[in-house]
Amino acid sequence: TPTSKATTPQLLIFLPSFYPYIVLIITMVRSLICLLAALAPSTAAFSTSDNAAVSRRESFSKTASLFGGAAAVVAGLPAPSLAVVTDETPIVSTRMGGLLEKYQDSRGWKILAPSGWNKFDGEVGAYDIKWQDLVDPSENIKLSSTPVKSTTTSVDILGPVEDVGASLAAKRNAKLIAALERQTDGVLFYTFDFALDDGTHQWLQLCVNKGKIWSLDASCKEKKYAKRKELYYNVLGSFMPKLA
Repeated sequence: TPTSKATTPQLLIFLPSFYPYIVLIITMVRSLICLLAALAPSTAAFSTSDNAAVSRRESFSKTASLFGGAAAVVAGLPAPSLAVVTDETPIVSTRMGGLLEKYQDSRGWKILAPSGWNKFDGEVGAYDIKWQDLVDPSENIKLSSTPVKSTTTSVDILGPVEDVGASLAAKRNAKLIAALERQTDGVLFYTFDFALDDGTHQWLQLCVNKGKIWSLDASCKEKKYAKRKELYYNVLGSFMPKLA
């Protein structure tokens, strides 16, 4: 018919104009297939089978290497101290221009403590040692320890860090801002950032060593947190429950 005769030449005319787009689409599909094939072996690091060669800690480290920087920023950690998460994180040694001073306890642990703060030794059932700001007593750092079974050698006995953080937040009527883990000098640390309902901002760090679970608590009023967060971060990062 006249209509079919007119349509066929039009298709022949316009088909070449679409040819470059067809080639481009085919090329993109091929590239995507190649990319997926290249990425496929990396999923072995997250395998749960008994034959997996990579440990849970190594898998976490690889994942955190990709997302750790963003997570740290969300948690409000001071930028100068940030680094790519690895299996071994160096102990914090900065004294912040004199704001921190070395403290080594005869019971076998060390820390960088705030310079000029009042220091209180031992209150049964509350803490082993406490540092408190001279002006505002709500700004304080407390260290406590509790005996555990000799077979308990790591804080991961409590469970995954996120689950532990959620449980602690519920008991404190607090918002869990961050739940982080790191390993320093062979000791695994769990660190939690809480915003409590009473207007207190609290950092809590847990670890296990020498048959004890160690709890390091750094608190201040929420309105003072921006001023104190870097100091608290460095204090927690400097604590080591052994001297060697």
